[in-house]
Amino acid sequence: MVEKQCTLKNSISFSGVGLHTGEKVYLEICPAPENHGYKFQRIDLPEQPVIKADVDLVISTERGTTLEFNGARVYTTEHILAALYGCQIDNALIKIDAEEIPIMDGSSKPFVDGILKVGFVEQEAERVYFELTENLPWEDLEKGIEFLAIPDINYRLTVMVDYKSPVLGTQHASIYNIGEFNTEIAHCRTFVFLRELEFLATNNLIKGGDLDNAIVLVDRTDIPKEELNRLAKLLGKEDLKVEVNTLGVLNTIKLQHENEPARHKLLDIVGDLALLGKPIKAHILAARPGHFGNVQFAKVLKEQLKKQENSGRVFDLSKTPLYDINAIEKIIPHRFPFLMVDKIMEINENSIIGVKNVTMNEPIFTGHFPGNPIFPGVLQIEAMAQVGGVFALSKVENPHLYSTYFLKVDNAKFKQKVVPGDTLVFELTLTSPIRRGLVEMKGTAYVNGKVATEADMLAQVIKDKE
Repeated sequence: MVEKQCTLKNSISFSGVGLHTGEKVYLEICPAPENHGYKFQRIDLPEQPVIKADVDLVISTERGTTLEFNGARVYTTEHILAALYGCQIDNALIKIDAEEIPIMDGSSKPFVDGILKVGFVEQEAERVYFELTENLPWEDLEKGIEFLAIPDINYRLTVMVDYKSPVLGTQHASIYNIGEFNTEIAHCRTFVFLRELEFLATNNLIKGGDLDNAIVLVDRTDIPKEELNRLAKLLGKEDLKVEVNTLGVLNTIKLQHENEPARHKLLDIVGDLALLGKPIKAHILAARPGHFGNVQFAKVLKEQLKKQENSGRVFDLSKTPLYDINAIEKIIPHRFPFLMVDKIMEINENSIIGVKNVTMNEPIFTGHFPGNPIFPGVLQIEAMAQVGGVFALSKVENPHLYSTYFLKVDNAKFKQKVVPGDTLVFELTLTSPIRRGLVEMKGTAYVNGKVATEADMLAQVIKDKE
């Protein structure tokens, strides 16, 4: 099924303080047009500059992910980007009147709740995924960070964090698809180690920090009571009775899950990898990740994306086809010289891949054109329609009793000429469920991985034989 891009139905606003700056900030997430992606706008600055959510614009990963363009910056972008990505919003303009995104409760949940409340609208443009085609490892041996991306039909994430502490140990978190983000991950809050608090506070890095919006992890047991009291006072909580519970967490916040810190690391990965600029289909495995590693791996993914775009669509035509020419003749009634499909490689619930080998022996080249043979566009459309016919008839019992009638073709585009020796690979995908025998599909023909022909097609399957 072809997926459409989405944006918000209406704008939604938030107010809070920046985690590190402590500044009050007003934030508004606004609907945006197709192919806009995620962009931030500093409405407090002259000319209200726009900063694209792009991994190439990251200038710092210290305690959060910071973007800068033409001198305008936005800090701590990961939680709101994770919320948009997790809600599968493709296009949004994020307006802020300060330099840092508000920390809210330390998670993505307030943003997710706001997005779900206003809802979304489908747009006309198709959602185009980055579909990984090969295993992609990356590691930083010095920092002990490891990432691996492997091809998958979903966006799946598996995270391991190792605190090298007998109190905290190792934690894991995972989701099998992005649809699990809102219920399993979005509410998980940011965390900080107790040993980091004094440094952060005295170096003006957590002016907006609060023991109510962050989990405080404790990786040792021999902490004097006086030290806990002093830190509480430093953070404005001198009246709070601060203790370390058995899970190595200060009692200022109750954990929602034992592995809430690992789940928050997964949240950060979703937000940081959103800087790739495209929805992802891959299984990402991360060991000991952080913003630095996330951003570096996002850059690796971006290079792979460029590589795949330059190399074109990849099909494995060496494997045994699902239907050879003899099987195809049992499904559709076409015969030489008008049978335009040589083999069907695969049929899925909503799509089909078929192959047409273009040879000089075909009768059409007697007159089209001598000395400059070109396979006609109208026959490319016919071949595409025949592949769609195989798909339609594969969904009925006794396909030999049915015929497929071609009703309409729209948006046909011919992007390169097709000549003898070329192999046309047709990929057709349903654009709506089959109803009353009507089959609506979007078709693309590739030569050497590059798009040669595109068309939207409508046909009807009718039982007309006994």
